[in-house]
Amino acid sequence: MAIDVTSGDITQLQVDAVVNAANEHLQHGGGVAAAIARAGAPQVDNESTAWVREHGPVGPGEAAHTGAGAMPADWVIHVVGPRYRLGQDNAALLTQTVDTALDRAVDLDCRSVALPAISAGIFGYPRDEATGVIATAVEAWLQRHPDVLDRVVLVGFDDATADAFRRGLTTP
Repeated sequence: MAIDVTSGDITQLQVDAVVNAANEHLQHGGGVAAAIARAGAPQVDNESTAWVREHGPVGPGEAAHTGAGAMPADWVIHVVGPRYRLGQDNAALLTQTVDTALDRAVDLDCRSVALPAISAGIFGYPRDEATGVIATAVEAWLQRHPDVLDRVVLVGFDDATADAFRRGLTTP
């Protein structure tokens, strides 16, 4: 199993599943979610709307999944990370979100997954802190589940975010 770090467009990666940093209603209005919706149009939006209609909003610790439309991936796994707030255990909530995303990837028989800096955009989680938590959570999940996934890619939309992911890994 490998953990790779890259910067760029998550929608262009050759992986089985792309993780979307979504909101509860799977309305893909900005950031990574908008990029995924554009790249996977119209399938991602249509299936997201159908998911919420059938299952209701995506809550903390839950994941939804849709097809990936025109993207190279097969699946989009939609998770809702924590909105960063003082006084709550932001790291535990973000770790739970990462675990949920990776668990859903396994449920979908994926062998490779790409994750963005969940919650580090409009949800206000400081980038360096969020990427460190995500990197640590991925490493811990892979240790608990050896030989389940072949590859996890941590994707920064820019070089600074990718570098922050690299700093968060304990095994570079």
